[in-house]
Amino acid sequence: MKKNTDLERRRFLQVSGVALAATAVSANVATGADNNEIRQAPALNSLLRKATLPRARGQRVVVVGGGWSGLTMAKYLRRFNPGFDVLLIDRQSAFVSFPISNSWLADQVDLDFLSHSFFDAANNHDYHFMQATVLGFDRETRRVYTEKGFVDYDYLVLAPGIEYDYARIGVEDTEAQNLLFHRYPGGFVSSSELLTIKRKIHRFSGGTFLLNVPNGDFRCTAAPYERACMVAALFKRQRVRAKILLLDMNAEIRIKKAGFARAFAELYGDYIEYLSSSEITNVDIEGRRVETEFDEYDFDDAIIYPPVRASRLIEDNGIASPISPQKAANTDPFRYHLLDDERVYVTGDSRSQPFSKGGHTAHSEAQYVAEVIAAHALDKEVRWRSPQTMCFSAVDIDPLRAMSIITYYKFSDKTGQFAFDRTHLIERWDTQGGQASLAWAEGMYRDMFYS
Repeated sequence: MKKNTDLERRRFLQVSGVALAATAVSANVATGADNNEIRQAPALNSLLRKATLPRARGQRVVVVGGGWSGLTMAKYLRRFNPGFDVLLIDRQSAFVSFPISNSWLADQVDLDFLSHSFFDAANNHDYHFMQATVLGFDRETRRVYTEKGFVDYDYLVLAPGIEYDYARIGVEDTEAQNLLFHRYPGGFVSSSELLTIKRKIHRFSGGTFLLNVPNGDFRCTAAPYERACMVAALFKRQRVRAKILLLDMNAEIRIKKAGFARAFAELYGDYIEYLSSSEITNVDIEGRRVETEFDEYDFDDAIIYPPVRASRLIEDNGIASPISPQKAANTDPFRYHLLDDERVYVTGDSRSQPFSKGGHTAHSEAQYVAEVIAAHALDKEVRWRSPQTMCFSAVDIDPLRAMSIITYYKFSDKTGQFAFDRTHLIERWDTQGGQASLAWAEGMYRDMFYS
């Protein structure tokens, strides 16, 4: 028994690289502990205990990440295969939605509209929820490690989302990255970022307020442009003498170009200064200045949204694609499983496909992948189908006015790439679009949490 325990400890250290485990071992080494004492490190022992959970009622599917993808996945796994025992793990205690958060920043909905309980979702859809941080996983033993112990799985679904890549805007020092994250948060990873941003824009008294649009594939392509409109609308309503400097790291507006350009000109010509091809190369945090390839810009306050990458859980566990600049998972583009492992799937913002990193896309594709996994457990297959992207973008408040796009995707055998297919774009923003955006969000929350 002792031999097996020692082997388990070695495998855990090999597959996870977890700082907590390393710290426990280092502390013993520093005090001159012998090998037996190192093996008995209390912190490491707690990680290697089995997590306290009800006994699995069938094949256990562990879903890591309680965002739009993970929540949808957990629900539909049970729907497509009631024999599955599904466990959703997320490090947060409650869900706060990033979609529609720009409307919340501008006081068009309250926080209750965005906030929901993981307990409600699990209870209503008959799966388990555990609040914990996933530290690593071992595909050979099919085991997931958390700070609350390990969980064995039959299938593993990773939906851990994104992380900011501050090095791509010239901020490489980790201490500076942490300071930048807390002082000028981007607003697309943590709910605390949203609270800080709302405080910023409601207390801003005047001057230059800087926002930016990252390049590459980033979460919700339209959101940075929408946010500039919402901030401008709020300043306009409050009669704040301000200039919103919107630096786009892309050559042009990436989505709904005509609609956003018209909003910038007609609604906020006195507020928004939009500059394309403005790639940020450095941020002077204390001096409140950003540098681009050709210019420098001072600001009084800012929301800085750097380019993004897949969660480090993907890279740290050796499943990132070697050709992905954003460290996306190395998965089958049609079935979402790892190329060498049909028991591990990656969905949402860390997957390899270039589909929109938006809530509706994540919700749509998760339903499909849940069906794929359910079929695999029965030795069957389902036909590939495109996820659907539906995106509403608000541009004005009091009343709320918005525009929208719906699109699907297709794969070209000729180019070997995915492209847009069957796109329906409405760039006329109106109150009907504004109300539709809220109805859409309410329907999505209802599906993930209550119905």
